[in-house]
Amino acid sequence: MLGTLLSGVLLSAFGYLYPAYECFKAVEKNPPNKEQLIFWCRYWILVALLTVCERFVDVFVSWLPLYDEAKLVFIIYLWHPKTRGAEYIYENILRPVLMKHEKEIDRKLMEVWVRGKDFAVQNMQTVIYYGQIKFFEIMRFLSTQAAATQAAASQAAPAAAAAEREKAK
Repeated sequence: MLGTLLSGVLLSAFGYLYPAYECFKAVEKNPPNKEQLIFWCRYWILVALLTVCERFVDVFVSWLPLYDEAKLVFIIYLWHPKTRGAEYIYENILRPVLMKHEKEIDRKLMEVWVRGKDFAVQNMQTVIYYGQIKFFEIMRFLSTQAAATQAAASQAAPAAAAAEREKAK
């Protein structure tokens, strides 16, 4: 067992840094290698999907022996030139499922987008409403403070003038 810290470091190196660098090389190659770009896009699609799933599944399976090591081996399997697991999983599992449900996924995404936008607009109106109320409360407070300060200054002015006259004598 590698331990959580070492597994995390290795997973970051072999699951993100190395693939990101290989992706960079594929993008910057002149002319770009289309097959490499497609491969790395598929890899990142799978990594994104796995990362989202991991947030929910980790709670239930992270206690299993060699779990971190298995994740590391699987990530290397996805990009390793001899296995090219990302290509296999994408073509044989993910792509058929996504193609079959693409319209439904698009519809659900649009529904979530519209609901999110409506929620944001509705809450923004509430925030603006309460913001205006607080703004006017602050302005009222400042105006009463200014009036009180001005009244105190006007009462102090005659007394100060009288004290000044006394000094002058």
